[in-house]
Amino acid sequence: MARLLIVHHTPSPHCQEMFEAVVKGATDPDIEGVEVVRKAALAVTASDVLEADGYVLGTPANLGYISGALKHAFDCIYYPCLDATRGRPYALYLHSNEGSEGAEKAVKSITTGLGWVKAAENVVVSGKPTKDDLQACWELGATVAAQLMG
Repeated sequence: MARLLIVHHTPSPHCQEMFEAVVKGATDPDIEGVEVVRKAALAVTASDVLEADGYVLGTPANLGYISGALKHAFDCIYYPCLDATRGRPYALYLHSNEGSEGAEKAVKSITTGLGWVKAAENVVVSGKPTKDDLQACWELGATVAAQLMG
């Protein structure tokens, strides 16, 4: 069975709404043969990443950069996972109140170094997530999970 790892830092109600929408999409009943594992960014280990076949990353953009929690996760898993996870799909959702460009650039730089392949366009939300924003989060989770089905 394929495994999708959702690594998230969910400190606010807006991030929580987005996270829940991603999980609902990834666990849609039409998606079969994919186990969805959720891990807080501060709790994720290299073993979690090595055991997964694809990733969804979720973070707030704090002062224009990824959360310290997600950066810590990458710091902990980068070298142990560097060669073994190349070519695996990933996607990113983030919540930003003031600019997301730095956060998006950081994730792109780190995932490029890891050799991960972007599986869907980033979902970036500013302010309270709208119904369309949450639908985009659902689609993000479903898209990555569906890519792991076959």
